[in-house]
Amino acid sequence: MYLYQSRLRDPYFNIAAEEYFLKNFDEDFFYLYINEPSIIVGKHQNTIAEINVPFVYENGINVVRRLSGGGTVFHDSGNLNYCFINRGAEGHLVDFAKYAQPILDTLKGLGVNAYLKGKSDLVIDDLKFSGNAEHVYRQKVLHHGTMLFASELNRLNEAIKADWSKFKDRAVRSNRSKVTNILNHLAKPLSIDEFRVEILNTVLANRNDIEFYLLSDADERAINKLVEEKYGTWEWNFGYSPNYEFSKVEKTSKGELKIDMAIKKGVIEKVNLLLNGESFNPSLTIEKSLQDTPHHYLKVKENLQPFFEYNANIPVTFEEVLKAIF
Repeated sequence: MYLYQSRLRDPYFNIAAEEYFLKNFDEDFFYLYINEPSIIVGKHQNTIAEINVPFVYENGINVVRRLSGGGTVFHDSGNLNYCFINRGAEGHLVDFAKYAQPILDTLKGLGVNAYLKGKSDLVIDDLKFSGNAEHVYRQKVLHHGTMLFASELNRLNEAIKADWSKFKDRAVRSNRSKVTNILNHLAKPLSIDEFRVEILNTVLANRNDIEFYLLSDADERAINKLVEEKYGTWEWNFGYSPNYEFSKVEKTSKGELKIDMAIKKGVIEKVNLLLNGESFNPSLTIEKSLQDTPHHYLKVKENLQPFFEYNANIPVTFEEVLKAIF
C-alpha cells in the first residue's frame, strides 16, 4: 500500500488526485489531506441547492464536486480528510465499517467513544464528526471521509445553509446533522498535525506493506490536467447538476418579486419575473438578459449590474433581483 500525504491545500488538486490514484495505479492507497475552506458536493447533487450561494462567493469558499455520491461536506484547515483506495472482489468492495475502523480505533486510543451511525456517519455522543462516501471503479473502491477536528462550525453551518423548497429536481439531498469537533472530546489537547500522526500510526500498525509515496512531475502534470479539464471547471462543479426548476418569492420595497426559472446543464433556459403578480417595465428585458446565462452567482451579477446602472426607473433594485435569483 502506498501512503500519500498532500502538502497542498488546494481542494481542486486534492480531489482530482483521488481519481488519479484510483484509475492509474494497481497499488492500494491511503491518502491524507487538508483543504482550505471548501464545500465538497456529491456526484449526483444539485450543487446550487446545497450551498448558501451569496455567502460562499462573498467569502471565497471553493466548491468542488467529487467522484462519489452522498451528501455535501465542508472542509477547512481544521478538518483532516482521509481516503482509502483498495482492490477487492466484485460484490465485496463497498464496506463503510471496514474503512471507518482505523479512525474509530485511533479515537478509542485517545479515550473518545466514537462509533459508526447508520451507513456512513461517524459520531461522538450522537454528534457527527465524519461523513463518508464510496465510489467503485472496476475491481477497486475509493472510500473517503472527513474528520472535523477543529473546524469553524459556525462557518460550516452558514456555508451549507440552503432552502431546498426553491428547487424541483431529482438530485440527491444531503442529510443535515448536528456536528462536533473531535478536539472538544479529547482529554488531552492535540494539534491537528499530532492527530494526523495518531491516524497514521494506527494505519501503519495494521499493515506491513506500506510505502510512502511522493508525486513525480508526471503525476503532478496529470493531476493538474484533471483539474483543468474537470475538477476546476464550472461545467463539472455546477453544470453537471441534474436539470431543475427554480422558484422563489422575494419581498422588496415595492412588494413581492417572484421568479420562476428552468435550468438545463446549469444554464438558465426560461425565466418569468413578476412583481405583485404582474409583469413590469422592464421585466421582459431582464428576463432576456438572464436567458442562456449560467445560473452562476458571478455570471448573473456581471450580466445584470450594468443594466441597472443605466436604468434609473426600475421599480426593484439590483440587489433585490440578485437575491431573488439565488
